[in-house]
Amino acid sequence: MDVLVFDPERCLGHHMCEKACAEKWFKDRDRAKGALQVVPAETPAKYRVIVCTQCGDCIDVCPTKAIYRNQNGVVVIQKEACVGCLSCVSFCDIWAMRTHPDTVEPFKCVACGRCVEVCPGNALSIQDVADAAPSQTARWEERMDAR
Repeated sequence: MDVLVFDPERCLGHHMCEKACAEKWFKDRDRAKGALQVVPAETPAKYRVIVCTQCGDCIDVCPTKAIYRNQNGVVVIQKEACVGCLSCVSFCDIWAMRTHPDTVEPFKCVACGRCVEVCPGNALSIQDVADAAPSQTARWEERMDAR
């Protein structure tokens, strides 16, 4: 599955990645609408990034099953099924599930790569990692199907 990977040593802090993401998905260069956030780091590196790791833990908390893992293993939100309860936002322990006052539904990184294309320091890359384990719900459904 594809995930967005960040190299803090290369980040220049220009926030072009956030703007490019917002422009791609919202047709707006407002950094607050980017699915990733570049923030000051409390380590020797100057910056760190807050971005979805595609762990899938949010899948289980969605009451409408609007969040699922697509055929490529990436966790996505089906906006038509989302009711805007924001359970996934409060559940995400790394704060990668995002909201904005202009949207009802939350949003997150889907590893599309647009940010990678514009990063002047080449601090971002898309890397293929082993597929994540299925969510608790998926494992339960598998057990029920096997009966």
